[in-house]
Amino acid sequence: MTNSNAANDVSYLEYQGKYKGLLSWILSTDHKRIGLMYLYSMGVMFSIGVLLGLAMKFELLAPGKTIMSAELYNATFTVHGVIMIFMIVVPGLPAVFGNLMMPIMIGAKDVAFPKLNLMSWYLYVTGVVLVLIALLTGRGLPDTGWTFYAPYSFKTGTNMLPAIFGAFVLGFSSILTGLNFLVTIHRMRCPGLKWSKLPLFVWTLYGTAWIQLLATPVVGITLVLVALERVFGIGVFDPALGGDPVLYQHLFWIYSHPAVYIMILPAMGAISEIIPTFSQKAIFGYKAIIASTMAIAFVGYLVWGHHMYTAGMSGTAQYYFSLLTFIVAIPSAIKVFNWISTMYKGSINVQTPFYWAIAFIFVFMIGGLSGLVLGSLATNIYVHDTAFVVAHFHFIVFGGTGFAFFAAMHYWFPKIFGRMYDKKWANTGLLIFFIGFMTLYSPMFVLGMQGMPRRYYDYLEQFHSGNILSTFGSWILVTGLVIIIVNLIRSARSGPKAEMNPWGSKTLEWTVPSPPPLENFNEIPTYDENEGPYNYK
Repeated sequence: MTNSNAANDVSYLEYQGKYKGLLSWILSTDHKRIGLMYLYSMGVMFSIGVLLGLAMKFELLAPGKTIMSAELYNATFTVHGVIMIFMIVVPGLPAVFGNLMMPIMIGAKDVAFPKLNLMSWYLYVTGVVLVLIALLTGRGLPDTGWTFYAPYSFKTGTNMLPAIFGAFVLGFSSILTGLNFLVTIHRMRCPGLKWSKLPLFVWTLYGTAWIQLLATPVVGITLVLVALERVFGIGVFDPALGGDPVLYQHLFWIYSHPAVYIMILPAMGAISEIIPTFSQKAIFGYKAIIASTMAIAFVGYLVWGHHMYTAGMSGTAQYYFSLLTFIVAIPSAIKVFNWISTMYKGSINVQTPFYWAIAFIFVFMIGGLSGLVLGSLATNIYVHDTAFVVAHFHFIVFGGTGFAFFAAMHYWFPKIFGRMYDKKWANTGLLIFFIGFMTLYSPMFVLGMQGMPRRYYDYLEQFHSGNILSTFGSWILVTGLVIIIVNLIRSARSGPKAEMNPWGSKTLEWTVPSPPPLENFNEIPTYDENEGPYNYK
């Protein structure tokens, strides 16, 4: 690839344009500034979500009431779930690193629809504000759980409508981002950059964008129906009016299980960039990883029923959903095999992003294997709605997507901010965070197998020791998290200047200055088929 950037190009962090100060950010259509606005917005909401999670673990430190009532505990895990799923995990890697890096990786000056991109951020902020309104006004905090299960979601006297509408608006933000990325990847690749040469992170964003575009409207319509049930009593989900609450579960999980892949596919894409870079060799099985990405995106639409084995489905439906759940595990296993094979006989350069990638593979494998326990009919019946599900969910969502997000943050940090972070503090924070994560969530597998239900604010004495250990792990995890975030914030402001390509990476974003100039390239680069992001020399 060739590029003719001038050395004195103005960075997107410095460029003011028509407006100055705050307006130069909130009215900017530059994809990199929009990506940073997503990052900062999510950082604030993530901090709130972590504090709520910490409060729940304090409550579970001992049997009986510890720091909150049962009603407040219900509201706490509802708000924690809504924040973490709809505001952090679903938009996470696509909205932040998709915006920051994807156009540069394909040789484009911006996304296809810059104003639509800015609108998607405004919709995100609007959704956040609506959920906050639900918390601060009305007759009480939402208390249904993040799933808004019917009929309780339209029977409860708490302040549900703003929360439901907030989730609906956040879905629109996700749809616009997916549409923008699809058009950008189809239409704005630089000359010569064929589909068979796209970076794997871009491929995963492409698969995710289709899920965002096709699956998100389903949950949007479902949430509208819940609101109409609540206001007008139309009787779609209300059994007292001839409705079917199990229909709500089907509609919700038709979206929410593909949403898991909205979360995990870009995470896998980021890991697929990091592993070959620090192994200093080409990715093993490039085409197999692409095929497995598309297979996950497709089969992920068909496995929602494993959330509902105890809801009264027919035996035939249960068998098929169980079979499909095991099938969808195969593409994920292919990716793990390819990552490990890439490292085999590689000249590994051990840096902080590589540590995060290895930690991701470890926790993702635990999450995936425990998912097979839940996918199997025989074992699911015994651990359904127990703490085992909470452990599996967090190993996949927080352990998978969260670890990959921090891996991507430490990988692209020098390019985004033009500065390096303190590697010793970064590695120390990772180690403490990893120990805390394992200590927090691993006991929940045992608690679940012993029969402790999830979402309970109280428990029997026999579950006490496991909950003490889990709560202690939450303190360790938050300590590591504070070290990581403080190190990144401090380094972004005053860290040593970064080289243009400190990792020796081969993708196109590392050929532009750090931070990148306003429109990325003075001239659109041309892709040379004899070179390429995975042709290490």
